[in-house]
Amino acid sequence: MKDQYKAAGVDIEAGYEAVNQMKSHVQRTMRKEVLGGLGSFGAAFDLGQLNMKHPILVSGTDGVGTKLKLAIDYNKHSTIGIDAVAMCVNDILTTGAEPLYFLDYLALNKVEPDMVESIVAGVSEGCVQAGCALIGGETAEMGDMYDVGDYDVAGFAVGAVEKDQYIHHDQVKPGQKLIGIPSSGIHSNGYSLVRKIIKDQKIDLQTTSLEGKALIDVLLEPTKIYVKPIQALLQSVKVYAMSHITGGGFIENIPRMLPEHVGVNISTEQIKLPAIFNYLQHEGNLDTLGMYDVFNMGIGFVVVVDEVNVEKTVELLRENGEEAVVIGEVTNEPTMIIDGKEIQDDEH
Repeated sequence: MKDQYKAAGVDIEAGYEAVNQMKSHVQRTMRKEVLGGLGSFGAAFDLGQLNMKHPILVSGTDGVGTKLKLAIDYNKHSTIGIDAVAMCVNDILTTGAEPLYFLDYLALNKVEPDMVESIVAGVSEGCVQAGCALIGGETAEMGDMYDVGDYDVAGFAVGAVEKDQYIHHDQVKPGQKLIGIPSSGIHSNGYSLVRKIIKDQKIDLQTTSLEGKALIDVLLEPTKIYVKPIQALLQSVKVYAMSHITGGGFIENIPRMLPEHVGVNISTEQIKLPAIFNYLQHEGNLDTLGMYDVFNMGIGFVVVVDEVNVEKTVELLRENGEEAVVIGEVTNEPTMIIDGKEIQDDEH
């Protein structure tokens, strides 16, 4: 029967081997609240062990997008799992939630245990960086759905925050400042445009280098996970809103952390723009404002604090390894201004 199933496109034995190779990576992420182990039908987490009086659960799910195509085409899978975790935990972090656990979903043409292990090792590393447990997941062999070598990976994260510490934008008001925390590069958004530029310009990603690194490695730099520096900040500073700069760049994501009656005035002067963005803008002949509508442009996460706490916020973030900078302020007009230009509704 196993041979017949294998002939139909599903190798059970390869699946077992992949699970065995995953186990050491999963073990790295364990927390005391996790019940049971890998392999159960359902993953369990004991909320009663959290030091919270009234925990609010916050959940998020996401994928990596077409960045996966570059990982697949160049057989580089070790960091893509970090991206999957980052896209989920950074989202739930914007509420002040502590990520508790993560589940991954990997669908592919054929289970190749070494490749699966490489992907899951990245997921594990992302969970370690976020302080959350990898408590379950699914690996689906779907030869009729995916071409040879192709796969998709997505994830689901759950976090918790005390009800009276839950962060919502209802207290954001004019005069408060926006502090930007640097990205590690493109992160996991805008890759359909990136790949089009590569194709149109016939760029060889292995022989082309940028600041001493092969371009393929620059493009596969994993999404930064902001959990630990933000958790440290929240212990000492009142934060009124946060934004994870993902698809839609500044123009889509910053307004998501604002109430309707206010706006923002942003200056990009202090942002240290990673070289990859200038490179893509030049090769793709892209306008600057359009870049802020697609990419994170060097800022992966934004927090809103009172003006009196700006210096303390920047100092605390720098103590935790982040060269944070002031990028703007909240205004009493419900508009977004970037470097003196008002963003119109038809521009996003």
